[in-house]
Amino acid sequence: MYRYDEFDHTLVAERVATFRRQVARRLSGDLSEDQFKPLRLMNGLYLQLHAYMLRVNIPYGCLSSRQLRQLAFIARRYDRNFGHFTTRQNIQYNWIKLDETPDVLAALAAVEMNAMQSSGNCVRNITADQFAGRAQDEIEDPRPWCELIRQWSILHPEFSYLPRKFKIAVSGAPQDRAAVKLHDVGLYLRPNGAGVIGFEVIVGGGQGRLPYVGHTIREWLAKEDLLSYLEAILRIYNLGGRRDNPQKARIKVQVNALGAEEFRRLVDEEWEQIRFTPQLTVPRAEIERITAYFADPAWEQLTDASATVARQRSADPAFDVWNRANVVAHRRPGYAIVNLSLKAPGIAPGDLTADQMDKVAELTDRFSLGELRVSHRQNLVFPDVQQVDLQALWQALQGVSLATPNIGTLTDIIACPGLDFCALANARAIPVAQDIGRHFTDVAALQDIGELTINISGCMNACGHHHVGHIGILGVEKNGLEFYQLTLGGSSGEDASLGDRLGRSISAAEVPVAIEAIVTRYKALREGEERFLDTYRRVGLEPFKEAVYGQNPPRRQAVA
Repeated sequence: MYRYDEFDHTLVAERVATFRRQVARRLSGDLSEDQFKPLRLMNGLYLQLHAYMLRVNIPYGCLSSRQLRQLAFIARRYDRNFGHFTTRQNIQYNWIKLDETPDVLAALAAVEMNAMQSSGNCVRNITADQFAGRAQDEIEDPRPWCELIRQWSILHPEFSYLPRKFKIAVSGAPQDRAAVKLHDVGLYLRPNGAGVIGFEVIVGGGQGRLPYVGHTIREWLAKEDLLSYLEAILRIYNLGGRRDNPQKARIKVQVNALGAEEFRRLVDEEWEQIRFTPQLTVPRAEIERITAYFADPAWEQLTDASATVARQRSADPAFDVWNRANVVAHRRPGYAIVNLSLKAPGIAPGDLTADQMDKVAELTDRFSLGELRVSHRQNLVFPDVQQVDLQALWQALQGVSLATPNIGTLTDIIACPGLDFCALANARAIPVAQDIGRHFTDVAALQDIGELTINISGCMNACGHHHVGHIGILGVEKNGLEFYQLTLGGSSGEDASLGDRLGRSISAAEVPVAIEAIVTRYKALREGEERFLDTYRRVGLEPFKEAVYGQNPPRRQAVA
């Protein structure tokens, strides 16, 4: 998995020492907040509603048990005993003290972690499929390429102050589990007509006030050309992206203003000038060196144990439900991929306490060869669990509230911190997610509903990805009160789409009842095994709009 080399160790140590001096100057008054802001942002430190928030990189979502134990220590020593996992496969601490921030960064560096470029107008943490290297449907492991991009982009002198933040995601499977088309640059590993694997390059996706699904500007790109082509894209954006208006500064605005074909022409023109630059050509030896970081772990020679698991499932309906929802097939015989839900009823989505982190680290060593992953849906993953250990793992997870059988269902909610923490938010997101979770507690009913994603954002910045939820919920402010707009039909998968606005905004107390009305109408309209998204795309908005805003619109007393 991801590891530092000698350059990373030196770079991060020097950055921590530099930031320690910068913090001291801010505390002494030698630096004003305006002067300090760009310095702290490049080190992942935000000033939020109540306190500083530190965002820590988890490159392409990969964590070791040792690193998770350190994250638990930081939560316990420097925060309020918890961390929040985000849609960029990072972890955030919401109550960091400024004078202690350098100590936190030093603690991270001790386990080969950092917060560099987790914020600011630069290339952010590179994200990937949380099942990378393990999924049965995978064409090629994307993690070596994520690592190559990370090394290329970290403190890149030309791209450290872009017009706006820049996000890249890479997937190596036909099923998109990384929201690739909603990124500034998205990369799919694809074979060409001759069976040679390269990259499909997608540009201009993004959410926020002006949401767009990305455009494919190159159907296939040779692997050795990856860095030079990315460099060309970033140059065109850096030179032509708007800097006069932060709301229109993302590459998605530039691409859609020029048109995808014109943007591609400009990129290709730039690419021809730099394509054969030696430092941008990826040597085969370097790829082999990085790929060796991601060699298969010490898997045992096992036989498939599905029959044993089937007998256990037959004898225990609760274990069976958890398997159907949270366990995924592994490419190695005798192993399984296990999702740990961070969406237990009443819990803020993505939150994990320090004690839970320590317990997960212990279970990672016991059941998953010391490695775990963070998904962009704010859950955790054990990538290497022996099938014969599934029942024991499930029982252990129950003891720490991490065995909720709801992955991919209505209560597996993405939610941003919202107005509980964020100074930019118009409304709270966490209480709405908790209320929905309390409203839909019947496991059998959730299984019957099937695949249905709900994403909640506290403002138009869309940190909760509401645009691409099957049901999206956006917090808005009306006359000083919090209301919520619903959208339907979004998707972050390979069939990416933006949701359609359902109608007028509603109060927080009305949201669960509105969702229940939508679900009831879906169940009445679906044909066979149709997913909610399939049914919506077939019948359109109006049946659901009538269900919510008809003769009996949603009304409910607020939950105390």
